[in-house]
Amino acid sequence: MLEVSNATLHYGAAQALRGVSLKAGASKITCVLGRNGVGKTSLMRSIVGHHRLTSGSVAFEGKALDRSAAYDRARSGIAFVPQGREIFPLLTVRENLESGFAPLKRADRNIPGHIFELFPVLKQMLGRRGGDLSGGQQQQLAIGRALVMRPKLLVLDEPTEGIQPSIIKDIGRAIRYLRDQAGIAVLLVEQYLDFCRELADEVNIMDRGQIVHTGPAEDLDRPDVRKFLTV
Repeated sequence: MLEVSNATLHYGAAQALRGVSLKAGASKITCVLGRNGVGKTSLMRSIVGHHRLTSGSVAFEGKALDRSAAYDRARSGIAFVPQGREIFPLLTVRENLESGFAPLKRADRNIPGHIFELFPVLKQMLGRRGGDLSGGQQQQLAIGRALVMRPKLLVLDEPTEGIQPSIIKDIGRAIRYLRDQAGIAVLLVEQYLDFCRELADEVNIMDRGQIVHTGPAEDLDRPDVRKFLTV
């Protein structure tokens, strides 16, 4: 479904990505891990179209996206939940969810019921401002907004960061549902090893702008893999 090939990215003279190749398939959870500053977020933002690669390519469902803007990638079925959530604090929960309508055809502009089944608190707080929600509730809102877009690929950048354990479990259950019941490809950036170990079908370890290991989640217990994750 998603294929990144030999991706290179520069910020001026600084090189953030060095020949990164990665695949994410339908009904699979693909996890990207690594220390802070190794290029994980740069890779995700390149995939969704926020950064233009210096060289290399991104393809989705066999179609090259290298010249496609972020809006066109969203229309093709790629949804992004950024690190820090980036909800609209002055808009209500309903209005935040409806902001996900932007890439949809008019006939599809409704909030799917399964979003409220996954995150019941959102239905209870539809009239509340996004900024009044807790951090965990805002994360559920950010994921819900992405799901409004009916994505085929959901890109999540550190969804458990700063979130209380009970909501981390809710997010984990939602991600499993999206893989097992909805057939969505999930690309997940995480620092929380146990979360990835429980969910991932495949893990990709990054170091210094490169992917240095790809394998099953069980590999996270190997010393030669864990050395790239310890500070």
